[in-house]
Amino acid sequence: MNGRDAILAVVTSVIWGCAFVAIKFGLASFSAPELTALRFLIACLAVFVVPRPKVAWSSIILIGLTLFTGQFLLLFFAYTRGLPAGVASVTQQTQAFFTVLLAAAFLHDIPTGRQILGMAVAFAGLALVGLTLGSDLTFSGLGLGLAGAFSWALGNVLVKRTTGVPAFPLIVWASLIPPLPAALVSAILDHHVPVLTALTHASWISIGAAVYLGTMATIVAYAI
Repeated sequence: MNGRDAILAVVTSVIWGCAFVAIKFGLASFSAPELTALRFLIACLAVFVVPRPKVAWSSIILIGLTLFTGQFLLLFFAYTRGLPAGVASVTQQTQAFFTVLLAAAFLHDIPTGRQILGMAVAFAGLALVGLTLGSDLTFSGLGLGLAGAFSWALGNVLVKRTTGVPAFPLIVWASLIPPLPAALVSAILDHHVPVLTALTHASWISIGAAVYLGTMATIVAYAI
């Protein structure tokens, strides 16, 4: 990794770190499925100026369902089940371990001994952070957070299979997928309150959080 890539990696980490706080503000006015739908309704607006990547619709749909819909629906539900923002950021990093296992199983991408050692050190660090958690963490919140990380890992493997496809158009067009399933979940769980109705009653800080999640944390960070 050269210096430019290292800087971009740090920038992405900062953007996503702020996103875990923004989620908390967003959920103050929106339910988990509503915030998911809004995030990607904002992100997918870029399809009007970004041409569709040369990849099958089936791949775009599967990536949208795993990398975005599954990950963020589960993560946002985890927040509603008491998962703190700081702990949420830790749970999502477990996607790296899930990704390695899935890549080894389905892509025959076997990690080297040095990489395994590095992951072991990283996992020990995550475990150490986990041991410092207070009593406010629920098993359901933790389980949903880890399930979201696993969905992210599935999406990573699917993205890896789309070799030669530019990342930015793929992210933009995959953002078309989450709003519909998220809206369906919202219709079932939120007593049929339309997302637009919730939007009219939301606070400005919640709306700003949704905009941040749809632009910076999705389009910008994933493209980087």
